[in-house]
Amino acid sequence: MSFRKAPWPRRLRSQEWYGGESRDAIYHRSWMKNQGLPADLFDGRPVVGICNTWSELTPCNAHLRDLAERVKHGIYEAGGLPVEFPVFSPGEPSLRPTAMMYRNLCAMDVEEALRANPLDGVVLLAGCDKTTPALLMGAASVDIPAILVSGGPMLNGWFRGERVGSGTALWQMSEDIKAGKMSRADFLEAEQSMSRSPGSCNTMGTASTMASMAEALGMALSGNAAIPAVDSRRRVMAHLTGRRIVEMVKDDLKPSDILTRQAFENAIRANGAIGGSTNAVIHLLAIAGRVGVDLTLDDWDRCGRDIPTIVDLMPSGRFLMEEFFYAGGLPVVLKMLLDGGKLHGDALTVSGQTMAQEIAEVRNWNEEVIRPVARALTQQGGIAVLRGNLAPNGAVLKPSAASPHLMQHRGRAVVFEDIDHYKARIEDESLDIDETCVMVLKNCGPRGYPGMAEVGNMGLPPKVLKKGITDMVRISDARMSGTAYGTVILHTSPEAAVGGPLAIVQDGDMIEVDVAARRIHLDVPEETIRARLAAWAPTVKEPGSGFARLFHLHVGGADTGADFDFLIGARGHEVPRESH
Repeated sequence: MSFRKAPWPRRLRSQEWYGGESRDAIYHRSWMKNQGLPADLFDGRPVVGICNTWSELTPCNAHLRDLAERVKHGIYEAGGLPVEFPVFSPGEPSLRPTAMMYRNLCAMDVEEALRANPLDGVVLLAGCDKTTPALLMGAASVDIPAILVSGGPMLNGWFRGERVGSGTALWQMSEDIKAGKMSRADFLEAEQSMSRSPGSCNTMGTASTMASMAEALGMALSGNAAIPAVDSRRRVMAHLTGRRIVEMVKDDLKPSDILTRQAFENAIRANGAIGGSTNAVIHLLAIAGRVGVDLTLDDWDRCGRDIPTIVDLMPSGRFLMEEFFYAGGLPVVLKMLLDGGKLHGDALTVSGQTMAQEIAEVRNWNEEVIRPVARALTQQGGIAVLRGNLAPNGAVLKPSAASPHLMQHRGRAVVFEDIDHYKARIEDESLDIDETCVMVLKNCGPRGYPGMAEVGNMGLPPKVLKKGITDMVRISDARMSGTAYGTVILHTSPEAAVGGPLAIVQDGDMIEVDVAARRIHLDVPEETIRARLAAWAPTVKEPGSGFARLFHLHVGGADTGADFDFLIGARGHEVPRESH
């Protein structure tokens, strides 16, 4: 893709605040100088924001202060003025009811901070699941030069000689407890090995998936996604990013130049190749909405359907992010896609080079971790988008994490009206359920939970686990953690809370799933479905006030990215009117 650099030098946006000798210019400069900044830093050089999601309540991002200092070094070296600022940090480990409820809040924070302040460009410091899409959404809506640095994954966890994948091991061990295969004392001992260094999940969970998506979109420097948080090369990446953003400001290289349809198609294919999280579907749809790219679930199925999953990482495979980095990381995957004719090599990146130029010299250093296509984990990876009378607007499934024998299945529905109903019923030995059934969870979508929590990978009933069964078909309007696994159908749209067909499924209904045919069907007469829908009444109460009410009234469906209706589209970076 051709890109025409802007002329340099020229008057930058920040000079509307700092330039000249007016009362307002002196006001703005003088207050900044109380931090000990020399006068010549306001001479028209690029003023670059460092948008930091550091927070001790977001453990994945708790080391980002150090990376911010490295970014500052690079900005100063390149002749810019760095200014660090905080934004809301939606941390996955602790936020309730779910961090997804606050992704849009963080994106709003980013957008308004960028537009309202004297900034010419921004470095986005992210890591935890929702921080990466939120920062990209906010930056895309303002459209000043922007580049992202991820915090990086944790080191491998180890317990009794075996790898412990964050999240993945937790789901597995909790099921082993219920099945009587693991003692609670061993579970507590294993806890100490799950998170043994700074960083985000060491599996191909949502954090590492979204770091990979940022790189595949061209919004981060090549190699950004996989460097462990504690590796010195993560600091180098931050330093180099600081240098690069100054050049991006001079060139006026903006998100709208990079986030094209070709970029999103590259990201979708990369997600299939790495066995990435289903959460990437929602986040990429939302980011695309901010830049006016008409991305849909059909694009996910079209672009990702024939992509083999070649990265052998948990939860789909055996290894963890540390090994992925040592094998060459995402650039190797992108090069394999390019060589296979599955990547737009001419897509522009923040480096100023095309994707093909960025990855031309990379090598695969471990073909067990990044497999040749002939030995892919699955030849049909990506995200499967299912449709039918149960999901008119679509539902998604991750084939690489599912059980092959369940990809075509017909079973009796066992229905849970919400997560509390599930918790109350699931361990009841009298529950009429076996491994042939289909577990159905309602009212856990964007409005229903609220926020669309990661509860779709429902744990199996203990009496089924004790038979040695480890997977069943599960259907919901919820999400699941990118670290989770199983034949789990998610994001069923429209959601139950707004009267989608999922809302009227009853115990005993037969449900058919055919992943190859992309079909999900409630095997109930159409007149019965119509009658049930006509009799349906909402069970989810509308919040009376606060952000919860704003969320409830304005959030879109999972099939369109669950963004707020009033945030779709870019609003630009026009300088606001004077404050005094």
